[in-house]
Amino acid sequence: MGLQSGVVASGKGASGPVSPVAACKVPVKSSLGLSGKLGRIIAETPICGPGCTRGCIDPSAPRGYLGLPGGPRPHLLIGLLWALWVGWIFSTVGAFGGIMAGVGHITIFGLANYAKGFKKTNLALNEFLTDSIRVSNMFLVGLSALVSTANYWRMKRIVAPLAVAMAIGAVGGAFGIAELTAGKISLREYIGYFGLAVFLVAGFMFYGTTQRALAKRKAAREAAKRFEKAAREGGEAAEGVRVLELGLTRCRFTFYGVEFQFNPLVAALGGFYIAIIAVFLGIGGGFLLVPFMTDVVKLPMFIVAGTSAFVVMIKMIIGIATYMLIKGVRVWWPLIGTELVGIFIGSMIGPRTQKYIPDIWLKRLFVLLAIYVGLRYTSKGFLGHSIVPPY
Repeated sequence: MGLQSGVVASGKGASGPVSPVAACKVPVKSSLGLSGKLGRIIAETPICGPGCTRGCIDPSAPRGYLGLPGGPRPHLLIGLLWALWVGWIFSTVGAFGGIMAGVGHITIFGLANYAKGFKKTNLALNEFLTDSIRVSNMFLVGLSALVSTANYWRMKRIVAPLAVAMAIGAVGGAFGIAELTAGKISLREYIGYFGLAVFLVAGFMFYGTTQRALAKRKAAREAAKRFEKAAREGGEAAEGVRVLELGLTRCRFTFYGVEFQFNPLVAALGGFYIAIIAVFLGIGGGFLLVPFMTDVVKLPMFIVAGTSAFVVMIKMIIGIATYMLIKGVRVWWPLIGTELVGIFIGSMIGPRTQKYIPDIWLKRLFVLLAIYVGLRYTSKGFLGHSIVPPY
């Protein structure tokens, strides 16, 4: 799962030591059979040789990620198991699917270290690999969102007007940010922003679990209690979301007899800005959708997960299409295909187990994951090393 291209070494010339970067001056001058944008970038990448052993291509090395000689070769069984976890956590809390997918692709499978090696020798390849990680995350989250949406829809636990309003706003944001940032973000910047966004949201969500915040969410607490009681008695499917009024500036609905309302225009605006951040980071955006729905719209977690999944599904479709069809980004199908199997299984389990977890503990699980991921990637991106394991 690590690098195949060796470690950094310094060569020596007639006049003394030669830095690895200075030694990496001879390009491959061949696409190595790789098509499209990737093939053109590979032709300009330094070829490995004396004094050049990192950030280079050895045409004779075994093919790995994206068909690159010397690229990482993630273990597919680990990919399957990790994707199962990703599918379960996303379908359970409506968030962290993309973030957990990112943890796998960035850290567990060694893609970040591999991409980092090209930062000084071929920045275009570094940025292409970064975009590939982003799109790989999107594939996992997109399928999980699709499966979760179907399951929660059957369970009557999706607020369709809210999901549609936010999805409409998300379309513009998702397309625009992908168009503006594809091929322009270095790996270290991506990791730093990734962690910072998650860490900030963790604090916001933690506030939502305090007594002061809970006191402002009486309707959500009451609806959650009624649902939890119905779930214990086996009758949770009897009553779900029921729309009472639908207009341009106000929508009213009930969940287990408790009434809620929101402004569709505000929801669409929220979806627009959340999509900008989510697609920039290459994740689903549930870590922002969930706080918006629980602490701004003040909904119980039991209907937030499915509603979030619906919005995420739309964003991921737009994001994937923009990156792959317009920007020429590629993913490694052996890994993605295996992970999608795990995603499907985990996403089928999540909605069926979520009802047994109390509403408050769903939020606390969200907060704990956000703190860990935020600390790890903020420090790694901006300090150059993680302050929490794995270091």
